[in-house]
Amino acid sequence: MKQMASVLVVLLVLPLPCCGMPGGNTGRPPAGVQADPDSIAAQVERTLDAELACWYPLCVDTLDGGYFSDINDRWGLDGRQDKMIVTQARHIWSIANAAMFDRRYRSLLPFAAHGYRFLKEKMWDRKFGGFFNLVNRRGDPVPENVPAVKTAYGNAFAVYGLAAYYMASGDSGALNLALEAYRWLEKNSYDTLYHGYFQFLSREGKPFPEGFGNDPPKDQNSMIHLMEAYTALYEARPDSVLKERLASMLSLVRDRITNDRGYMNLFFRRDWTPVTYRDSSARERRAHYEIDHISFGHDVETSYLMLEASQSLGIRDDSSTLRVAKEKVDFALKHGWDGDRGGLYDGGDPLVEGGRVVIARETKEWWAQAEALNTFLMMSMLFPGDSMKYYDRFTAQWTYCRNYVIDTLRGGWYWGGIDMAPRNLHAPKGTIWKADYHTSRSMINCLRRLRSMFPGRSRTGN
Repeated sequence: MKQMASVLVVLLVLPLPCCGMPGGNTGRPPAGVQADPDSIAAQVERTLDAELACWYPLCVDTLDGGYFSDINDRWGLDGRQDKMIVTQARHIWSIANAAMFDRRYRSLLPFAAHGYRFLKEKMWDRKFGGFFNLVNRRGDPVPENVPAVKTAYGNAFAVYGLAAYYMASGDSGALNLALEAYRWLEKNSYDTLYHGYFQFLSREGKPFPEGFGNDPPKDQNSMIHLMEAYTALYEARPDSVLKERLASMLSLVRDRITNDRGYMNLFFRRDWTPVTYRDSSARERRAHYEIDHISFGHDVETSYLMLEASQSLGIRDDSSTLRVAKEKVDFALKHGWDGDRGGLYDGGDPLVEGGRVVIARETKEWWAQAEALNTFLMMSMLFPGDSMKYYDRFTAQWTYCRNYVIDTLRGGWYWGGIDMAPRNLHAPKGTIWKADYHTSRSMINCLRRLRSMFPGRSRTGN
């Protein structure tokens, strides 16, 4: 711990050394990207190395515990440093996942143990159970949404990160805490009448079945990440009851949240009636964009998460999940793909006219671009001869990320593509909503798949 603290002091008082890629990126596209798997794998591996070197140990708060949240465009610590359960747990998961992928990254595991202790000692509510959604730097709860101070989404990520840390380290305490959070969700958040989970809860664990503020009670984002978390927990500790719940979550996401148009509705009433402004005026649709739009990034991410859940459940020849996953990816490519530069747009108008989606938000946030990389490559291996040419889309997406999203001068990923939003050159590298979960997961998954295309040539492994 003393060594970690001394490193952090140096980083705080000296100019941060470049953790980026050779060549630099000031908004001008770098050299073209090779299409062969071996060349791309080498580029992805270097980018992953740079990403992890930027985040750790810089974000490790050795004074108050957990991880720093606010990091500026030059990788300087800059801000209040409030700590959200989602970001804290994602760091734990990212480190554990990297350590399980490559033995070179196992040296990062003490940083995951550091985060686990913060979750256990500061973010877990010892009186009522469940994890607080937001605490200040010291770990005191921040009442940003009184009386709703806990969320299903946040507790799901705690389960996810703790389960991964247990699998990477063998620390049974982390598994026990993950199970405790899972049981708290089942007791308090699960809707026994209509199924699924209520997103908002009071400190005591009382759910808000009509929603909270302007937000409806259920949403696709919480459900897909609960499915993701339960997939990880089931892999860490198989259990018949958990298996049944995971299977029901897969069915819910695949068959109810995904509509017959090929994309997911975003928000729902308690009985799973979609909250939509599809038939409203253009002005009304714009005013309610955050509640009802087509999120191409979530659709491609969920295609991967559904297939991951199905595989973990051991479902053989799961044609239903595979069909819906492909439909979602194909819809995103047909309607949300920038055919000129590459990349997925952030949002489409839910009113589909003449068979085409009108792009409602042309920006391209980092997480959606990272998830697209992973999913396009996955689909290329599942459907190698398909007319959608998924591998070509993957290479075009990697080119786009190299050109406009990855900061090859300072390291890390911009908030979004600088082709559509040049201001992202100076946007924060880290916030309570931005860490290395999407990016490191995508790159690791891509490396696994790319290396499988040339067996025996993998440089590392464990």
